[in-house]
Amino acid sequence: MFLVSKLFWMFAQPLSLSFLAILFAVLALLAGLRRTGLALSALGGAILFVTLYTTTGSFVLQELEARFPRPAADPQTVSCMIVLGGSFETEVTTTRGGIEMNQAADRFIEALRLARRFPQSAILVSGGDGSLSGVYEGDAVASERFFETFGISADRLVRETQSRTTSENVANSRTILAERGLENCLLITSAFHMPRAVGLFRAAGTTVTPWPTDYRTSGKVGLGLDFTQPTLNAQQTATAVREWIGLAAYFLTGRIGAFYPAP
Repeated sequence: MFLVSKLFWMFAQPLSLSFLAILFAVLALLAGLRRTGLALSALGGAILFVTLYTTTGSFVLQELEARFPRPAADPQTVSCMIVLGGSFETEVTTTRGGIEMNQAADRFIEALRLARRFPQSAILVSGGDGSLSGVYEGDAVASERFFETFGISADRLVRETQSRTTSENVANSRTILAERGLENCLLITSAFHMPRAVGLFRAAGTTVTPWPTDYRTSGKVGLGLDFTQPTLNAQQTATAVREWIGLAAYFLTGRIGAFYPAP
């Protein structure tokens, strides 16, 4: 399933779909299928335009981010927190060391803030190598350097190093929580990713408190044209499409009980 999902996403992301549509359009025109070629050209161009020059991606992404609102204040106590991986540039850190981070770094920044405020809390970091090659260290390995750099003892860390997908994050974390007697943990992950993650924990029978972070939108985006930042628009669209596809796939395969989990 892991390999299938990786290969599927290679072709299903918006820019890949646009390229494939244009490629098949050229082949259709060369084969004399003029109407088919023109239709595929129009489809490829439309996908490309919406992806690069509209706010569609951010508009859809903010819906996901709003599904589980972040509490207005910190909890009174925190006994444990689960941090889902995806924040480290593991291809870089594997060869260079250090703690190079990507756009999702706020997952670990927020975990660090809470760890310092609640020094008795355990920190379960779930994240192995999610690459196709499987030759890189995962977030759980890199996170130890991150937390130690800021004075958080490795004794507080529980590293789950085998998971490659969100489904595996949850399954492996559930086992570790049961073994260590940890309950009612904060779940720290990107806000747009929270519905799928919470849905999986619910299906596994594990109670967590959603603690969304790593917001990618202002929450006030309307649908419209945007010619100023096509690269960002493409990134936002890809992130939103991938997450909605993930929700649909997990629901259709029975791994979550609702297509769009709610609080």
